[in-house]
Formats: sequence, C-alpha cells, structure tokens
Amino acid sequence: MFCSSEYPSQSPHVSSIKDKRRIVQSIKERWYRRFRVSAAEVDLQDSLSFAQIGCAIVSNAKDFGEAVLNKALAMVEEEPVRIYDVSIYSQEF
Repeated sequence: MFCSSEYPSQSPHVSSIKDKRRIVQSIKERWYRRFRVSAAEVDLQDSLSFAQIGCAIVSNAKDFGEAVLNKALAMVEEEPVRIYDVSIYSQEF
C-alpha cells in the first residue's frame, strides 16, 4: 500500500527564500525522524511565502499509512505555517 499527501502551505513571516528553505527542511527532517516518511518540496520552490510539500509512506495497510500522514499533518499545524487544502491518496499495488 502506497500513501501520499501534499501540503500546500504559507509562511507569512518569511523574509527570504533561505528562511523558507530552512522551515521546509526542518519539517522534512522532523517528519523523517518521527514517522519515517519520505518528503520533498514538490512545487512553488521559487515562491517567497508559499511551499508545497509532498510526503509518502509505504505500509501494509491503508489505515496505518493514512493515520501516519494525518499525524504528520497535525505536527505541521503546530509550526508557524498555514496549511491549505490537504489531500491524501492511497493506492494498492
């Protein structure tokens, strides 16, 4: 089972691309350490205050994969970013 999600977000207090990259990198590293998921900035790389982060996990069960991604979302909501329109996809191979 492959589960993935995308998190469009806004960081309103960012003053440079370097600051945005630091925030995105911090989120990706914490997701990996805590949930062992793969993550990358998948869109809006040149935007100053917006980022779209993708996250994926492979698991034996759809419920488990989606639960991990929902926990990752809850962790990001504690950051100083605004999350918009989260989508979680599950696909069985």
